[in-house]
Amino acid sequence: MKKNFIIILIVLILGFVLTLSLYTVKETEVAIKLRLGEIIKVEETAGLKFKVPIFNNIVKYDKRIQTLDAPPEKFLTGEKKNVIVDSYVKWLITNAEQFYKSTGGNFNIANERIEKIIKAGLKSEFSKRTIVEVVSGERSQIMQNITQLAKKDVSEFGIKIIDVRIKRIDLAKKVSDSVYRRMESERQRVAKELRSEGSKEAEIIKAAADKKRTIILADAYRDSEKIKGEGDAISANNYAQAYNKNESFYSFYRSLESYKKSLNNSNDILVLNPNTEFFRYFNPDYK
Repeated sequence: MKKNFIIILIVLILGFVLTLSLYTVKETEVAIKLRLGEIIKVEETAGLKFKVPIFNNIVKYDKRIQTLDAPPEKFLTGEKKNVIVDSYVKWLITNAEQFYKSTGGNFNIANERIEKIIKAGLKSEFSKRTIVEVVSGERSQIMQNITQLAKKDVSEFGIKIIDVRIKRIDLAKKVSDSVYRRMESERQRVAKELRSEGSKEAEIIKAAADKKRTIILADAYRDSEKIKGEGDAISANNYAQAYNKNESFYSFYRSLESYKKSLNNSNDILVLNPNTEFFRYFNPDYK
């Protein structure tokens, strides 16, 4: 009975020692094996690993891409105007041993150092440019320059900068008000110019339309007078031919037309001598 107890105790002790001697490294991790604080091995491949209990301790780091979302900072442009810049950095550990030695394996320390480098780069880049350039024209160039600069400066920490991005650039309230006033003034000037050009074009179009209208009316009047003259000539010719064919009938027909036009209203009163030419066909004795 005592022998069995000893065997069980030995097995438990060996199991406990074996548990303390094994550790796992995930696909997303890199591990550093230390012996009394000294680095003896860096484990970058995933799997089950062995260590000596008590003498060895293991430090693990996430080897995936990290994001440093820095708080917004104020920077001066080349015009000495304040802008508020919100940016972030993508980085990862490329040398775990160097990272451990330079930062003590502390991610907060690493983020602080990266943040200082990025701030220095932003300050340098913004001081070379105007507000218009940093807000619109050269933002991508600024991000590219800072990324290249940061890659060199953080290499000694066992870190690689993947990308630096500017999320937003805001103007300080005083600067913003000044810029908006300038923009408003500029827009008003452009609007005034456009209205002036529009009025000028309208006058040109109106003058051309009036000229065309005058020409059209003149041509129409000329053509109408021509047609009227031709019609009058034809009418006179027809009357002449009719008169030549039968003078008595033509004279009678013309008198009837005169009666029709003159006596078409029962309320009209005419005071005329009945022996006049006008009433020749009412008076049988008239010759």
